[in-house]
Order: sequence, then structure tokens, then C-alpha cells
Amino acid sequence: MTSAEEVKRDELAGFLKVLPPVEFSCVYGSTLHPNNRDKSSMVDYIVGVSDPLQWHSENLKRNRDHYASWMVHVGGAKLITEIADEIGVGVHFNPFVTWNDKMLKYGVVRMHDLLQDVLRWDRFYLSGRLQKPVHILLDNLDIENANSSNLRAAVSAALLLLPHEFCEEDLYAKICSLSYMGDLRMLFAEDRNKARKIVQGQFSLFQSMYKPFLEEYETKNMIRFSSCGSHKANIFQNINLSTTSSLVSLLPQAMRNHMGMKLGEQKRIAESGRVVCDVMISSREEAAKCMQKVLRRTVMMSSARQAVSGFLTAGGLNAVRYLGKKMAKAWKSRT
Repeated sequence: MTSAEEVKRDELAGFLKVLPPVEFSCVYGSTLHPNNRDKSSMVDYIVGVSDPLQWHSENLKRNRDHYASWMVHVGGAKLITEIADEIGVGVHFNPFVTWNDKMLKYGVVRMHDLLQDVLRWDRFYLSGRLQKPVHILLDNLDIENANSSNLRAAVSAALLLLPHEFCEEDLYAKICSLSYMGDLRMLFAEDRNKARKIVQGQFSLFQSMYKPFLEEYETKNMIRFSSCGSHKANIFQNINLSTTSSLVSLLPQAMRNHMGMKLGEQKRIAESGRVVCDVMISSREEAAKCMQKVLRRTVMMSSARQAVSGFLTAGGLNAVRYLGKKMAKAWKSRT
């Protein structure tokens, strides 16, 4: 890490001193764009805590103005936590927080829920966020290590949806698009070219994130790189049924369970002696379509739940303000 990067990291981490103690924190979004010089853009944080109810109770004492006024007066920390867990996907966002001449948004999540989503894709909400470049500021429980399985699964899912030959940018754009499949915001409030733009703006970060997994897949003869000398090399993948089965087996358990219910399962005895259920695959196209359908439904449900939760907890004015910014970007991309 360069001295400039260390200064930026320390500056971003400074906000955590305003909050009650957290177990995990990362920054994401346009803040990480190497060429981002828009000082007015919102800085996005995710913070993981062991007990959201207790944490919000303490944060309300310290930072009452971070919350919508009606939430503070009507239900406080208990209502905030209940809406996040029962209506949303376990994440409460406080947008439009002003600190140190910056505009911030931070999402608060229970550490158990964060870990489950990263490992299982039950909700495919924060797991999708962590498949893109993030700047980790604090990681007491080694979420970065657990996220390796999430990144490996993202590569597998993307490869299933890509043809025999594609370029490196195509791969990262496909990975980036996974968490937008079925997202209701993409219909009217998001830039339709968002995935491609994210990759183009942070290409070197995607490369460093996914290099170990691409090397792993190359060693297993699942993919191979062209020797064209370009830093955006072409990639060729093996598309036979054996490789397809291997890719599906690397998807999270929740995803495989849903696919198994649709395509059927067959049992086998693993080397450990444990009975394992494999998804029955008759063609690559069938497996890819099934996975895409399951993923799209998961994202659609999560985005709908989080939209309702966000509208309630952020307050009507903030929700409209945030949506207005999103829609402005979306319409700009379509004109």
C-alpha cells in the first residue's frame, strides 16, 4: 500500500471513530474509482456488528441525527432492527450523513447475517456487493478470507453464462452484473451500463481480486488464456458437461439446492464418506438458464424487500432524495 493509499484509508477509517465499535467495515462504490475527482459523490460504508439492537441503541445516543426523526420518536432501535430483519434483508442504511465535509451512507448488518450471505447466497445482497472491489477498513473476524468462496462462486456463475471465448473485461462485467439480475432498480433507477462502467473504472482492482481464482481454474484446465500480450487477454473455457458440473458444484449450497429442486439430484459417496447430492445436468444451456432464473428471483426478492425497508427507515424525504439521484443517473445513461 502506497503512502497516498494509507492516508486515504486513514481518512476513511476516521468516520468509524464517530460510531460505536464495529467488527467489520468496508467502503465501496465510486470512492474507489481511481479517476474519481467528484468530491460531492456519496461515500458508501458497510459496517458489521455483533448485536444490531444494542449497537443502534448506542448509536442513537451518539448520532441521533443520522436517523429519520420518525424512527427515533416512534420505535427507536427496536423498530429499526425489526424493519431491517423482518421487512428488509437484515441491513439498515443511514443515508445523507454529513461528516468532515463529506456526504456518507452507511449500512449496518449483523455479522452472522453477513457471513451467511457471503457463504450461502441466501439473499445475495451483500455477497453481491463483496464480489466487486471494496476497501476494507476493519476486519476482526476475517470476512475477507471467508469471502474467497464468494469470489470463487462468482467466477463459476459468470463462466456458466459466458460463451466459449470472451475477453477478461467481459468476465468481470458478467460477475459485476450477477447482483443486478432481477434488481427492480434496474428498471428505472439505475444506469443500464452500470456493470460495464464499474469494471472499466476499476479494471486493475478486479484483476487483483480475481487473479488467484483464474489461475486456479487454468491449472484445472477449465479455462486458458490467449498469448496475445494484451492486459485484457482473451479467455477460452471448456464447455463440456464435466466442466459444467464442476462449475455448478462450486456454487453456494443454497443455489445448488434450488437448482436441484428444478433439475433433479443424484446422490454419491464423497471421499470423506459423506453422502453428497449433485445437481443433475443434461446440458450446459439448461444449467445456465436454471442458475440464472434462481439468481434473478433471489435478487428480485431481496431488492424489493430492501426498497420497502429503506423507504420506511430513511424517511420519505430522504428516500425520494436518494431515488431522485439514482433516476437522474439512469436517465442520463439512456439519452
